[in-house]
Order: sequence, then C-alpha cells, then structure tokens
Amino acid sequence: MRTTLTLDDDNSVRLERLRKLRDLSLKDVVNEAIRRGLNEMDTQPNKRERFRTGVFDPGKPLFPIDNIGDALEMLDEKDFDEKRAK
Repeated sequence: MRTTLTLDDDNSVRLERLRKLRDLSLKDVVNEAIRRGLNEMDTQPNKRERFRTGVFDPGKPLFPIDNIGDALEMLDEKDFDEKRAK
C-alpha cells in the first residue's frame, strides 16, 4: 500500500539514524517501527500488584484531640513537656 506520511522532525531524525545504522531502506525501518509500536499497543499492560500500606497503632494520644482549642492550649502550657515525659 502506498501512502504519504508527514513525520515529526524528531521521528524523522531517529528513523534516518536507524536507517543508516542498519543499512536498510527507509521503508523497511518505518515498517519495523510501526510493527513494533502496534505490537506494543495491542498488548495489555501487566496488572500491577495492589499496594498495601502497613497498619500502625500510635497508641493513646498525648493530648485531647476532640477539641482543637483544648489541644492548642495544652501545647502552649509550659508543663506539657513534663506531662509528655510521664
């Protein structure tokens, strides 16, 4: 089948480089590139294994977290470090 293609500059340079390297015709290099690309596009990607995160129990909170005002006030207290050390 004869057809006309307009190639992007970057693809044209790469095809010409491959043509010279392999000492093939442009037709052969383009057909091989298309064939490989289509084969890759036809295959379904490998299914990835589902990523799971580990579970970590942080323990009892160091300060009440149900009321942000109380929590901030507790953090501002001077003796917070002493309470936390116990």
